Amino acid sequence: MYKNDKVIRRYSEPFKLKILDELTTGKLNKSQLGKAYGINPTTINEWIRKYNRKDLMNTRIKVETKDEITRIKTLQKEIEQLKKLLLKKDLDAMIEESYLEVAAEKLGYKTVQQLKKKLNTKP
Repeated sequence: MYKNDKVIRRYSEPFKLKILDELTTGKLNKSQLGKAYGINPTTINEWIRKYNRKDLMNTRIKVETKDEITRIKTLQKEIEQLKKLLLKKDLDAMIEESYLEVAAEKLGYKTVQQLKKKLNTKP
């Protein structure tokens, strides 16, 4: 056998169903079954999907108190307000820059930087 050769394992339908039955009993979890039979737990997950055994999939349950939910909603509102303030600040900066460009042009300066330089040098 060569170094890069992979062993491809094929499992029979009865074997797959036997593993799922053992998982159903709850005596062993996926990783324990995987170690016992030399099967990767992700392979067992594939069998669970194949045989539509959603009851055997890991499920996450998120438990939150009313205070946590209220706090999350408050933080989301605050984030939205901060986004609006940041947008307003950016727009104000753009308007200011536009005013400076117009002023520089009307006063005969080639760039806004020249105008700013001139304004900063005056006492």
